[in-house]
Amino acid sequence: MTETVILVDEKDRPIGYEEKISAHSNGGKLHRAFSIFVFNSKGEVLLQLRAKAKHHFRNLWTNPCCSHPRKGEELEQAAHRKLKQEFGFDTNLDEAFSFIYKATDPESKLTEHEFDHVFTGKFDGVPKPNPEEIDDWKWTTPTKLREDLEKHPDRYTPWFRIAFESLEKKGLVS
Repeated sequence: MTETVILVDEKDRPIGYEEKISAHSNGGKLHRAFSIFVFNSKGEVLLQLRAKAKHHFRNLWTNPCCSHPRKGEELEQAAHRKLKQEFGFDTNLDEAFSFIYKATDPESKLTEHEFDHVFTGKFDGVPKPNPEEIDDWKWTTPTKLREDLEKHPDRYTPWFRIAFESLEKKGLVS
């Protein structure tokens, strides 16, 4: 099955559909996406190391789940589907904010140009990561994460850096 993404305008209004890799090629086309941030009751942030097998931005730390809704699929429905698929659990999710960004992976030359909807949730169990998606995972404190982001921003995906900073500014991170 060919994966497609929903192309959108700057107000997140659908304007068409495009095959996923094609939408990320030649400078990228603006498309709808979501990113999920998960915190535990200690206020720690769940992170994943993107699998080496990913098409782009591989082997970088990022939020637990980032993906695209399918044609006809609601954002929150897609977020729950992917969280279960990638980390083996589900939790209540709240949409926190959205933003547009564009970033090209220097290795693959694929470009993310996304209208990214950010969701947050809480979870205190033990994740069961999908090895096809995730090479490693960890809980970390916001303080340690901030320090590492300042010292080593290149270890993290571009969308993660933007979204985490916005979560902090909105007071959604301890």
